[in-house]
Amino acid sequence: MIKRYRKKPVIIEAVQWDGLNVQEIKEFCGECAKFWVFDDAWRAGIAPPKTDLEISTIEGRLAASVGDFIIKGVAGEFYPCKPDIFEQTYDEEARG
Repeated sequence: MIKRYRKKPVIIEAVQWDGLNVQEIKEFCGECAKFWVFDDAWRAGIAPPKTDLEISTIEGRLAASVGDFIIKGVAGEFYPCKPDIFEQTYDEEARG
């Protein structure tokens, strides 16, 4: 028999990867984040350095694209989430 279920309300923490906030991501998820910096264009003065980010998740390593949110789950695990899915799933908690 098919049943319907409602997702429990859960408060999560997340940081959006903007391609430059390496230190913020490191402080947020520590060793789960691996960075590769390609700065040839920056050295040539034609563009900012490009940084790739991978997140170690319980399913393995996942690449995070610029704009993705890095989420800390309820069990302390980390994973990237596409911005459109994040916006459909989460509302920012009001601070009081």
